[in-house]
Amino acid sequence: MAKPAQLLNIEPANELKFLGPFRTAVASYMRLTNPTDHDIFFKIKTTAPKKYCVRPNCGLLEPHESQEIAIVLQPFIFDSNEKNKHKFMVQSMVKPDDEEINLEDLWKKYPEKLMDSKLRCVFECPLDSNQPAPVAESATVAAPPNSKQSAAASNDAGAQFANAQFNAMSNEDEQKSEASLLKEVKKLRDNESVLRQENLQLREQIIQLHMQVDGRAKEQSSAATAAKSVPVQSVPVHYQNPYSPPPQLARNPPLELMYTVIAAVVMGIIGILIGKVMYSEGNK
Repeated sequence: MAKPAQLLNIEPANELKFLGPFRTAVASYMRLTNPTDHDIFFKIKTTAPKKYCVRPNCGLLEPHESQEIAIVLQPFIFDSNEKNKHKFMVQSMVKPDDEEINLEDLWKKYPEKLMDSKLRCVFECPLDSNQPAPVAESATVAAPPNSKQSAAASNDAGAQFANAQFNAMSNEDEQKSEASLLKEVKKLRDNESVLRQENLQLREQIIQLHMQVDGRAKEQSSAATAAKSVPVQSVPVHYQNPYSPPPQLARNPPLELMYTVIAAVVMGIIGILIGKVMYSEGNK
């Protein structure tokens, strides 16, 4: 599948120049411009990631927006043989509109939409007494008749080596980014689980509070209803001495009178019998 046309305008377009001497850090600048009406993600890679510091190395460009990229070359001992070996790659892709996706996962999910541009690094260092003069001319004179073929072969080998470095660098960056993303995802999941537990606890507390409030409201409403239904005057208030004997049960007057008459009759009969006995003993 053919790749899309160039998405970003890159200045400079083909090479990055670094002016020596390289005893201290040297900076070069690249400007990325989005000429389209779409949001475009970009990512910058290099064949020598340990020797450069790129800020920012990735990001999002809105339509017709520009971004300046600072590329800082770390101090090193200049070698003319490494003049064109270091390369940079600018990868770009239109932001998908149908979904939200992580920037690191975007390059893997849509490789057919990925567009890249390569820039080579050029080191310009003035000659001084500590650095030997280049011997390119003498090497050219002493070269055999088939020097053009050997030069072409060396260029092909250099291109293959650069591509291999790009692939190794991208694999290493992807592994590091995947590891960091996994850590971040794990942290986010842990935080999410903690927040969910706290949310559940808060919900349980709120439900308990609602139940308590509803119970108290029902108790108050029932008490108010009972107070309204019973008049205050219909409930007599009696004072009772705690030391007084308990009140006796009410007696039925007819039953009490009948028991009294029966007792009186029995007593009269018993008196008559006792009088007869005493009279008979006296006569003897």
